[in-house]
Amino acid sequence: MAAILAKLVNASLDYAAFPSSMKHAIVMPIVKKPGMDLSSLSSYRPISNLPFVSKLLERVVAYELTTYLNTNHLLPTHQSAYHRHHSTEIALLCICNDALLAADRGMVTLVVLLDLSAAFITVEHYNTAGYFPN
Repeated sequence: MAAILAKLVNASLDYAAFPSSMKHAIVMPIVKKPGMDLSSLSSYRPISNLPFVSKLLERVVAYELTTYLNTNHLLPTHQSAYHRHHSTEIALLCICNDALLAADRGMVTLVVLLDLSAAFITVEHYNTAGYFPN
């Protein structure tokens, strides 16, 4: 089975194409928090269950991309995203450390934080045919 999966993943990478059969998911509504009103649609969030091969291909592409970016030093040094063993906690520690060092030198620190958690809902999404929805 491993040889077949390897051929499928390698063919997808060689042709720079993601098989359309792997783009289909079973979407299940899951309650956001226990105790929410079950009759309200806003109480649910969609969970997409993708095929195993789709997840495997996604992991391989992510690994290849991050390896390429790290090997060629294309990511900023202080960026935590996409760096192995980096997290939001490390980013927070870096900001705190920089602020403390600046304060020791008598400097003022200004931090601007943006919450982009809802930004995704404003993006136009393609349907399976590749066209924008009406």
